[in-house]
Amino acid sequence: MTPSPTPRDRSELFTQLAVASLGAGVVTSVAVAQGQNPLTALGITLFSAVAAVLVGQLF
Repeated sequence: MTPSPTPRDRSELFTQLAVASLGAGVVTSVAVAQGQNPLTALGITLFSAVAAVLVGQLF
């Protein structure tokens, strides 16, 4: 596999992070609805979003 092109500017990176956060946030909101601590859920969402963007940039 060839690496993905790097984002052209910060707005593109921000967009990638926002989309990844929305995807992770959907699953996390279900966990909160089932009784998970909201701060833990937020941490999981942020970690997942950053990890998704990093993996997307590397692969």
